Amino acid sequence: MQPDQNAEALLDALEKKAGDYEELFASCSQGTLLALQEHFHLGNAEVMKAATAMPGMALRGETCGAVVAGIMALGLAFGRERADDLAAVTRTTSAARKLCKRFEAEFGGCNCRDVQHGIFGRSFELTDPREGMEFVKADAIKKCRRPAERAARIAGELILEAQSGRNSGLPDAPR
Repeated sequence: MQPDQNAEALLDALEKKAGDYEELFASCSQGTLLALQEHFHLGNAEVMKAATAMPGMALRGETCGAVVAGIMALGLAFGRERADDLAAVTRTTSAARKLCKRFEAEFGGCNCRDVQHGIFGRSFELTDPREGMEFVKADAIKKCRRPAERAARIAGELILEAQSGRNSGLPDAPR
C-alpha cells in the first residue's frame, strides 16, 4: 500500500534532511538519527550524542551507521520501557529486520564495507589516516548521503505504517 500524499511529503522531507545532516556532520549515523528524531519527535540530544561513534561501528567497516540510526529510531518509536513488555521487543526487532532487509536489497548489505563497495567500487580502511584521506577525496561526504537518506526513509515508512495501522506486518504501535 502506498503512503498518502501527506506521508509521502513527510518522507521526502525526511530523506532530504537526513542527507543534508549527513553532509553537515560527516556522520551517517547522526545525520540519519537527527532527521528521524526531528520528524517523529523522538528522544533528545543525548540520543544523538550516543550515535557519535556508530558509523561503521567506530569506523571499522562493520554495520553502517545509517542502519544503526534507523534501528535506534525504531527503538525510540516502538521499544520497551519495561522489562516485561515483550510485545515491544517483538515489534521493534521485527521492524529492525524489515529495515535491514530493505537496506540490504538496495546496497548489497548492511555493513559499511559493503555499502562503500557499492558506492565507490572498493572499501576503505577508515581507521588508517591515508585511507581516510582517500575516502574524503573520493567525495565520500556527498556520496554517503544516499545510505543516510534511504535508511531514514525506510525507518520513517515503518514508523508511519505502524502508527496508521496499515499492513506493515508489525504489531500495533503506540499512537
